[in-house]
Amino acid sequence: MKNTYIKSPLNYVGGKYKLLPQIIPLFPDKIDTFVDLFGGGFNVGINVNANRIIYNDTCAQVVDLLKHFYAHDSEYIHSQIIKTITDFELSRSDINGYAMYGCESSKGLGEYNKPKYFELRKAYNANPDWIKFYTLITCSFSNQIRFNSKGEFNMPYGKRDYNISLQKKLKVFVEEMGKKEILFLNKDFRDYNFKVDNFIYADPPYYNSTATYNENGAWSEQDEKDLLDMLDSVDKNGKFALSNNLKYDNPYLDEWKDKYNVHYLNGDYSNCNYHKIDRSKDCEVLITNY
Repeated sequence: MKNTYIKSPLNYVGGKYKLLPQIIPLFPDKIDTFVDLFGGGFNVGINVNANRIIYNDTCAQVVDLLKHFYAHDSEYIHSQIIKTITDFELSRSDINGYAMYGCESSKGLGEYNKPKYFELRKAYNANPDWIKFYTLITCSFSNQIRFNSKGEFNMPYGKRDYNISLQKKLKVFVEEMGKKEILFLNKDFRDYNFKVDNFIYADPPYYNSTATYNENGAWSEQDEKDLLDMLDSVDKNGKFALSNNLKYDNPYLDEWKDKYNVHYLNGDYSNCNYHKIDRSKDCEVLITNY
């Protein structure tokens, strides 16, 4: 079993980094093509040992960003981020600390960066490019990603900047990407053509959850049904693993899961028994057909 896992420099709500020591060992020993169907921040796919990895996500901006991470070396990416930070006069705590900006570590750099962050955000939304996008993420609230209905990045500013910790995380992530064969797709999961040698990993938005990614019913009842039907089709010729959380009221998943193997990931089986699920507590599971 792997002792250390690489953490994505993209912070996604529901990211699986902390669960990797439990998830990865449950995957097949030999994987030809690993399909990360809802790739998100790529925490899972980047840590999988496979001959080929297919990353898919419906967020075109994130797919484009990861394509550029894959196409360039870490030093070039770092230099372009620093150039953008300099151009927009954002903070550089990595070389200047906090005092230079009239800020304290406990309160963060938000007040200094606020007007500059909004200027960068305006520039990005007027003329999007991947470097501006990632530089925004480094200073956004909790380093998260969100777009409005017009496709504009609209996360508020956060407390941190492109600090030493984030720089190291990005460098390790990009260098690991360079060691792998990765294909990037921007498709609805229903449009993906599965091959027999594909191992499908699905970590969809959780139906009926209150997470920000599910605002305005972004993941619908029909989406849930279509995904479960699709995995039933995969079951005829291939292997799949589905991440989900039984804390949410989801009658479709509750019934469907009984056909397959349910692996409980939080270690507290009392929250996740078949007869009564405590909906107030997390009950992360990995459902497999093998």
